[in-house]
Amino acid sequence: MIKLIAIDLDGTLLNSQNEISDENKTAIKQAQKAGIEVVIATGRAHFDVQEIFKDTEISTWIIAANGATIHSPDGKLFSSVPIDKETALQAIAWLEEEGYYYEVFSNEAIYTPQKGRELLEIEMDRVKSANEDVDRATLEEAAAKQYSQSGFSFISSPKELEPASIDIFNILAFSFHQEKLNKGWEKFKGRDDLTLVTSAHHNFELEHSQASKGHALTRLASNFNIPLHETMAIGDSMNDFSMMAIAGKRVAMGNARPEIQHIADEITLRNDEHGVAEALKKIYAEKASAPF
Repeated sequence: MIKLIAIDLDGTLLNSQNEISDENKTAIKQAQKAGIEVVIATGRAHFDVQEIFKDTEISTWIIAANGATIHSPDGKLFSSVPIDKETALQAIAWLEEEGYYYEVFSNEAIYTPQKGRELLEIEMDRVKSANEDVDRATLEEAAAKQYSQSGFSFISSPKELEPASIDIFNILAFSFHQEKLNKGWEKFKGRDDLTLVTSAHHNFELEHSQASKGHALTRLASNFNIPLHETMAIGDSMNDFSMMAIAGKRVAMGNARPEIQHIADEITLRNDEHGVAEALKKIYAEKASAPF
């Protein structure tokens, strides 16, 4: 019987308008009423997740920054795995030198370069110039989704991230140039000290090697004394792979990447069709009908 459900946000719980549908809200509340522990597991920062849920009357544990932080429903930090500071600063310096738009997820802010958005505007112009068939509106939509997060703080230099009080949990690099993304992937792949994942078509992300949604789900399940075979994970992208791989039940969204659908036990509806609600209804119905 499923006792804990970890749910991704973007492309999963959130629809194309970055909203949680009423159907999904109702399903989460009913799952919680049935005694199921619902956990949000996302690449976003925990304070961004709190902003998304502030008017929903829903309170959950939050696995954020791709597993680098875990916060309890009351907002207290349960555990964190920051990247080694020198390693993080070296990675950021490389991204800066190579002209990437990047975001650095820390304790209370998402740091990003002041000229970062100008860089993406230039990239969009170049991509459109090189290929007239490219729909600029689609590119702008992808950029707008990135900018829609809460908690941005703009920096003029990576040196502003050097103070010891600033923990760095996640570094996201974003580009519309595939060759640029490939270069970044080649730069950081195979590292023993870093986890390298992607959560969307135009990015790659870095965390501590012991930070992943899978590691975080394992910690939380242990905290609740829930065996992993009684957990479920719902996701759509490659940063969900680690938690999907260890969960007792694996549910892929109808819009999930093929790699995620391939390892899933079940494929639900798309995120714009309330796929999470569809998956949850089956679980709490099973729980309600189970004998005591």
